[in-house]
Amino acid sequence: MSTRTQVRGHRAASEAGRLAALLLSPTFIVLGLVVGYPIVAALRESLYRSGQELDASGFVVEGDQFVGLGNYTEIFSGPSAVRFWNAFGNTTFFTVVTVSIEVVIGVGMALVMHQALRWRGVVRASILVPWAIPTAVSALLWRWIFQADGVANAIIGSQVLWTTEGWQAKLAVIIADTWKTAPFIGLLVLAGLQVIPKDVYEAARVDGASPARQFWTITLPLVKPVLAVAVLFRVLDSLRMFDLPFVLIGNRKESVETLSMLAWDEASNLRFGPAASYAIVLFVYVGLAAWVFVKLLDADVISEARDRTRQARAPGRKPVLTAEAVPA
Repeated sequence: MSTRTQVRGHRAASEAGRLAALLLSPTFIVLGLVVGYPIVAALRESLYRSGQELDASGFVVEGDQFVGLGNYTEIFSGPSAVRFWNAFGNTTFFTVVTVSIEVVIGVGMALVMHQALRWRGVVRASILVPWAIPTAVSALLWRWIFQADGVANAIIGSQVLWTTEGWQAKLAVIIADTWKTAPFIGLLVLAGLQVIPKDVYEAARVDGASPARQFWTITLPLVKPVLAVAVLFRVLDSLRMFDLPFVLIGNRKESVETLSMLAWDEASNLRFGPAASYAIVLFVYVGLAAWVFVKLLDADVISEARDRTRQARAPGRKPVLTAEAVPA
């Protein structure tokens, strides 16, 4: 390649980069205004504490006082530590349990919706209805179901106080959240199922693969990119859970209080400094969870799925019986 050709190539790449930056600049500006500025403002607010306090001389000091990392120190080791660690544990518990259940149910929903049933359209619409309902509205519906004289107690034949402190409150939140968001995972997995070539399954059936083996060696690996995205979105959404337990169970309930609820409670009591510090801690937690999740994949799942599909459709290949596809 000549020097002139290289110069032209670099010039074209530079022009393309400038054009891309110009086209993306409105998006970056909007993100800076609605995301960047609030984060910076919350970080600054977390370094202050408002209200009346006594200084070193015993005089009353009003207004915002700079406390540095004092709000964060109180979160982890001060009087608020017990409440914080309880909210942190509830947030993590709800994320792990609800997302795990929703993945299993969502994949099952996708497999059902993917089948060529006579009433497939009606089945898909009925499955997606819970996801279309606003979270606050679904929480109100489940609060009516979990009343002392509600449908849940009528079914189990017992008087369980679902909306009070205890394990039953956690179970109520898990049931309501699973019912609400499992269709979301099912919808994304369904989109992944519809792009899998049918001839891959035909070749597997010719090779004598059972439906279970087809699922583990063809369906699951090929929908892995879509499923990974769905799980990532649900993990990030569950870590920010607020409206469902707040409406369904109530505020300041130890059994279901999450980090978002804790930050809101502090802000509603005009303790904006501690509230901002809780929000920053939650932001860091969500960011770390996203980073760890992406690192655990340790591969470009989209490229991996394309390679599997390309290899499976190659002439003369048997997708089920390859060493790459069949577990040892």
